[in-house]
Amino acid sequence: MSTLFISDLHLSAERPHLIEQFVTLTRGEARTAEALYILGDLFEAWLGDDAVLPDLVPVIEALKALTESGVPVFVMPGNRDFLMGEGFEAMSGATLIDDPSVIDLYGTPTLLMHGDTLCTDDVIYQQVRAQVRDPQWIAAALAMSVEQRIETAKQMRAQSQAHTQSTKEEIMDVNADAVAEALRRHGVTRMIHGHTHRPAVHSLEIDGQAASRIVLGDWYQQASLLRCSATGCNLSQPLSGTTKK
Repeated sequence: MSTLFISDLHLSAERPHLIEQFVTLTRGEARTAEALYILGDLFEAWLGDDAVLPDLVPVIEALKALTESGVPVFVMPGNRDFLMGEGFEAMSGATLIDDPSVIDLYGTPTLLMHGDTLCTDDVIYQQVRAQVRDPQWIAAALAMSVEQRIETAKQMRAQSQAHTQSTKEEIMDVNADAVAEALRRHGVTRMIHGHTHRPAVHSLEIDGQAASRIVLGDWYQQASLLRCSATGCNLSQPLSGTTKK
């Protein structure tokens, strides 16, 4: 048996084939897993637990069926779906986990992160992140009507796309010092994260110790999946049966 890790699915009505792919995973390989971890951005946008869009209902139902089958699911909110709360947990059966979190992965303490906090060179992004994670901002957002939230999400997405197009790729990637500091702070030598959409396994040396950083890919094209067991971790993409669209 293995533990599965995915991130950056960005599920939405605009990509129904990805919703189908995710449902297939929950009905297939995930049913025999020890656990499924989703490290941020499961959804393109989560408008709040009281505003689940109809197209996302199959995702919630798939998670509920998986957890009811006995497979624990852990979800780390990302920069697109940080409004998930207790209502999401009740609907899906999944457990929300903090960013960052450390787990014992087959005897190896492993740091789990979404990954955006490691991109410290992107000062503008970090400023926006701090703003939207402020409790007052969140309360104001959840007080809006669903229609207002949809419009706000569209505006924020447009601003994000404009920022991405005008910013150098290396600035939007993780900062090496931030990675090293996170590993030191949590006393671990392995990290798993997403966000950057650059799947890879990086070998590092931190204070004379060998370390690794495993980056999960997105699901736009590659449907990246990390399988970890007692014998090690294997990062693969695409998932079996993935259709690129």
